[in-house]
This record gives sequence, structure tokens and C-alpha cells, in this order.
Amino acid sequence: MKDSRLLCICNGHGEDVIATRILAALHRRATDWAIAALPLVGTGHPFRDQNIPLICTTKQLPSGGFIYMDSRQLAQDLKGGLVQLTLTQIRAMGTWTKSGGMILAVGDLVPLLFAWWSGQPYWFVGTAKSDYYLRDETGLLSTLPWSESWFKKRTSRYFPWERWLMGHPRCLGVVVRDRLTADRLQELGIAHVHTGNPMMDDLAPTDKAPGLAPPQAQTLTVVLLPGSRAPEAYGNWQLMVTALTGVMRALAPQPVHFLGAIAPALDLDTLAAPLIAQGWVPTHTSPYAAYACGEATLQFCQDAYADCLHLADCAIAMAGTATEQVVGLGKPAFTLPGKGPQFNPQFAESQTRLLGLSVTLVPTPAAVGPAIKQVMGDPSLLAQMRENGRHRLGEAGAAERIAAAILHPTP
Repeated sequence: MKDSRLLCICNGHGEDVIATRILAALHRRATDWAIAALPLVGTGHPFRDQNIPLICTTKQLPSGGFIYMDSRQLAQDLKGGLVQLTLTQIRAMGTWTKSGGMILAVGDLVPLLFAWWSGQPYWFVGTAKSDYYLRDETGLLSTLPWSESWFKKRTSRYFPWERWLMGHPRCLGVVVRDRLTADRLQELGIAHVHTGNPMMDDLAPTDKAPGLAPPQAQTLTVVLLPGSRAPEAYGNWQLMVTALTGVMRALAPQPVHFLGAIAPALDLDTLAAPLIAQGWVPTHTSPYAAYACGEATLQFCQDAYADCLHLADCAIAMAGTATEQVVGLGKPAFTLPGKGPQFNPQFAESQTRLLGLSVTLVPTPAAVGPAIKQVMGDPSLLAQMRENGRHRLGEAGAAERIAAAILHPTP
């Protein structure tokens, strides 16, 4: 690139995290580049943590970025100043682009539109869509709900207007999550399509793992992933706690060790209250907040997320990215439909299509224990899940590969 200025535009916390991984890889390869960010949703903390300057003030809107799941969330965001914030963001982008540069859009249609509107050359990293929502390698999914049956007439999860933006002469390259999606876009004439999923980067275990290991051998370790946004995560946690007794009963006499992988912003006292109400007793056997109920143990952890995923044999998950990461590490996930705004029944069902057989969607907390017992007792199925997760989510190192492609685009 002749011009070494880059503006990253994202629309969600998960997208911000993915973007910072790509930007860090870019900086390692091109230390002279001037990199800035425009987070469209939320406060942009991942960029602040990496000392990446923001070109615009940020604001946390009520929906947390999930307005496409619930029209009521859109109404709340409009009252919260969505229109004014968007106009401010457009003006800030216009000011930045007066000196030229390149745009890196990470997320979905909204940052892609911003990139096109900027008038500058741009790259697009599509994090939200995959053709696995519609089909697998054998054809259209039989589980496609009637409400989405019109998708059968489509040739890609990406709409024609999105493909037009991806095929625009100023679009230097497109990165999608998986080979299935990339192959279909290339068949539809979108050149320079790459595959890469940075959400599987930076998941190596750390030296904090010994304090999280189960206290006895032959223990099944289950990581609990309630999501990261309050108050939804607290509601998800209530459902999970209700399921724990059934899990312990279904797996008896095998002991169970639960690891609560909790976002730093969530309050542990709030999460402990339903545990204590269900008969869990605080213990002092770990540097982490720990509880016991019969032969079962539970530890909270807010600073060793990757260790929790690696230690776990499976997950009870009501999250987006975290569930995908568990599956990408080759482990089964068991999900419950929540009340949203993110992890509602619609999201949970679509996630099972995205992730395939690695996710078991159970209707009630009481059904979680029997589902775990059935899956964990089937070695052949577990082997298929390991292969499926790695195939759909990809290998670590995607951020480095994307950075290399941006710096050295295919002619």
C-alpha cells in the first residue's frame, strides 16, 4: 500500500476483539502504519486496551448491538440517541478520510456500508455470516426452519447488495469464516476471497490452569458460559444453576467439576446468590471463589478464560463467540434458549445450524444432564465433534494470515 493509514470500523464487542487481533498482527509486520478505530457499537474498550486511538466518541446503547434480533431493542436505541451517534460517526469518518488511507471493516453489512461510503479502498472481514446456516457439504439443511425457507431460493447467506459491496472495485479483499462460504462467493464472482477466523486465536492455556483443575481424578469438567453482557448473563446463569443438580444426578457416581468462566464486568456476588439458594456451600480450597455441593465442585474464574476452555470436557453455554470457541477446540456444547436480547430461542436454533452436531440444544434445564450423559458416553460421536469443530471454526493464526493478505494483496 502506498498510503500507510488504516481505519478499522467494527460493530460489536466481539468484532472489536477480532479486529484488535488483526491490527496487532498488522502492527508487528508494519510498525510505521498509522492505525485508528471507529467502533460503531459500545465503548471500544478492546481498542483502548491496545492503545489504538479512536476517531470518535463512543456511547453504549441499550441493545448492546443486537437490534437485529428484537425490534424493541431498535426502539430503545433510537430513544438512546442512535441516529445522532450514527451521524457523528459518519462525520468523524469523513474527517479521517480527507488525508486518505484504507478501511478495514469487521462485522456485517453496517461497517461494510461505512467502508464503501468512505470513498477509500477497503477490506471486509465478515464475522456474522456463514453458509453453514443454510447448508453443509452435502446440501441444504433439512432443519432449516419454515420462517427461513425462502433462503432455499438463495445461493449464499450474503445478500445480493452485500455481494455488490464485496465485489466493488475499491474492495481489495474479503475474508469469510469458512471454506464453504468462500467457495460459494467465488462461484458468484467475488474475487480475492480468503478464509480466516481470528476468534480461534489467542486461546493458548496459561500457567493459571493448576488452580482450576478438578480436585480428584476421573472427574468430568464442565465449563459454564453465561455470556458477557448484563443483565442477560445473570438470567442465563439462573437457568444454568437450575440445570446443575440434574447434571450431577445424571452422571453419578462420576464427580463433576464446574468452571464458571465469567466476564470481568460481571459481579460474582450476584452469580453466587442462586448457587447458595440451591444448596452450594462456599469453600476455601482454591485461589478462586469456590463452592461445593455433595461430590460436585464449582469455581468462578474471571482471569483465565482460555484455561477454562482447555480444561473442560464439555460446556453448558448460552453465548455467541464463547460457544463457537469451545466447539472450535473440539468439545461438545449444550445450550439452553434464553430470553435475549442475544441468546434467545431464535439465536440458539440458528447457532445449532452454524456449528452442526457439536452443539446440542436442549429445551429445559432438566434435560441438560441426560443430554451430557448421552453424548459423553459415545466415543464415536465425540470424535466426530472434534473433527467438525476444527473444520467449521478453523485453525489458530488467522489474524496473522489476514494481516499478511492485507499487506501483500493478490494482484
